[in-house]
Amino acid sequence: MHPLTRTARTTGLFYLALAVTGALGFLTVRPQLFVAGDAGATLGNLVAHESLARVGIALELLIVLTQTLTAVWFFRLFRTVDAIAAGSIAAFGMVNAIAILGSAALLATATEVATGPLGGAADTVQLLYLVSGNLWIVGGLFFGLWLVPMGWCVLRSGWLPRPLGWILVAGGAGYVLSAFVAYLAPGAGIVADLLVVPASVGEFWILGYLIIFGVRKPRPVVDPVVPAARR
Repeated sequence: MHPLTRTARTTGLFYLALAVTGALGFLTVRPQLFVAGDAGATLGNLVAHESLARVGIALELLIVLTQTLTAVWFFRLFRTVDAIAAGSIAAFGMVNAIAILGSAALLATATEVATGPLGGAADTVQLLYLVSGNLWIVGGLFFGLWLVPMGWCVLRSGWLPRPLGWILVAGGAGYVLSAFVAYLAPGAGIVADLLVVPASVGEFWILGYLIIFGVRKPRPVVDPVVPAARR
C-alpha cells in the first residue's frame, strides 16, 4: 500500500472513531441523564444510573483522544499540500478537543457531586451539565473552523473529489455561524440544525472516502511548451 494511501485510511479510521464516540457520548448517553429545566430529575438519573454517567465521561475522553489523533493525522496527510492550512486543521481540532476535555471534567465533577455527601446537589449538578453543554456549543466554533482548511486542502491536493472540498468549506462556515445563532437567536433551533447539515454530509463523505479509497493521485500536468519528443 502506498504510504499516502495508508495515511489517508488511518486518518479516515480515526475520524470514524471520533464520529462514533461523539454519537454515543453526546447524542445517546447525555440525553438519558440530563433533563433540561429539571435539576431533580437530572440528579435522580445520575444517582440511579451512575455506571452510565461514568460511561458518558469515558466517551467524552475518547472523543478528545480520537479528535486529537484525527487532527494530527490530517496534518500528516496534507502538510505537503499546504502547510499553513494543514497546521490550521490540527490547531483548530486541538482547541475543540480541549473544550470537550473541559466538558468531561465537568461531567466527572457532576457525577461525584451526585453520588457524594454534598448539600444542594441537584442545583450543582444541573449547573455543571449546563456549563458542559455550553462548552460543546462554543467549542463547535473551532470544530467548524477546522473544516474550512480541510476543504481547502481537498481542493488544493486533487486527491479527493472537488465537490467534497466545497461542501467542507460551506459546512465549516455553517458550523461557525450556528454557534452564534445558538446565543443570538436561541429560539431558532431548526435554523441552527440546518446550518450544520452540510458539515455532517462533508464529514461522513470524507471519512468514508479516506477509508474506502484512500486518496487518488492527481493527473500529471503536461507542459505544452515542452516538445513532444522530450515528453
